[in-house]
Amino acid sequence: MQAFLKGSSSQSVKAQKPSSSSSLSAAEKKKSAPWVEKYRPKCVDEVAFQEEAVAVLKKSLEGADLPNLLFYGPPGTGKTSTILAAARELYGPELYRQRVLELNASDERGIQVIREKVKRFAQLTAAGARPDGKPCPPFKIIILDEADSMTGAAQAALRRTMEKESRTTRFCLICNYVSRIIEPLTSRCSKFRFKPLANDIQQERLLQICGKENLKYTAEGIEALVKVSEGDLRKAITYLQSAARLNTEQEITEQIIVEIAGVVPPKVIEALLQICYRGTFEKLELAVKDMIDQGYAANNILNQLHDVIIDEKLSDKQKSVITAKMAEVDKCLSDGADEYLQLLSLCSVIMQQATHST
Repeated sequence: MQAFLKGSSSQSVKAQKPSSSSSLSAAEKKKSAPWVEKYRPKCVDEVAFQEEAVAVLKKSLEGADLPNLLFYGPPGTGKTSTILAAARELYGPELYRQRVLELNASDERGIQVIREKVKRFAQLTAAGARPDGKPCPPFKIIILDEADSMTGAAQAALRRTMEKESRTTRFCLICNYVSRIIEPLTSRCSKFRFKPLANDIQQERLLQICGKENLKYTAEGIEALVKVSEGDLRKAITYLQSAARLNTEQEITEQIIVEIAGVVPPKVIEALLQICYRGTFEKLELAVKDMIDQGYAANNILNQLHDVIIDEKLSDKQKSVITAKMAEVDKCLSDGADEYLQLLSLCSVIMQQATHST
């Protein structure tokens, strides 16, 4: 009997040990979380640059009714973060899981899911109060992220549910392209366009993160980060974390950001343009071949050439001819054409236009 008790007590001690290690691993997980998640806005006030959507959500937090919402705009501008932050403030951490259903493109969202899962959740009554005593709205929220990837039939099935369950459920549709949402759905929602973040707003957020993470950086490095992210704060934070992990002791400089982002160094683009202006076709062939051999993506070269050409001292007619050719090349590249031939074709048009001006 004593042997049995000893065995059971030793098992209970062994069983207790994993709990402490699991708590440690939870703390480690929090510490090693991606910065995009770590610095995601926890409340509506922390959302940057989207004044209209924030103003509407603040009113609903103060007790006003919330309409069905449609958030659209480019990636990384805070669409999902805004509605998640609002939902957490509305319901608190305890009721959040019961009152919010979030579905994105990774979930099955055909017509069957809309008819069953979404409809079933929408029909549930939203009763009960928050444990902390704060007022709780009498409705649930269904968030359909990347709604533009839903089939037309699934979108059509959703519109009746939106009308029938309007007393107990609010919908928030999130998409990049509002034109891919059917008209009956858009007319039932308040639409908010999320703009690409302004450079100064992005810079301010990145400097806040640098301060909290004790990073060394140069002003040029942060400017390069803002430039390569093109208004996408999620991309900027991801690049910043990559730079911090790769160069733990060094400063985050412009060169490091250019390497991580995979953009073509400005010097390389400038050298290519100089060959177009003053070189021969043989030199141009070698320069384009060299760029492709170095692994630079043709789309990146095209985008950066476009930005530089717009600021070049060429006539409007010359710029229009070059940019029209750029549009053709972009279409051909998206259809799977050979990168070397397409870039050579574009650079030869730039050379032809440059020689006309001299």
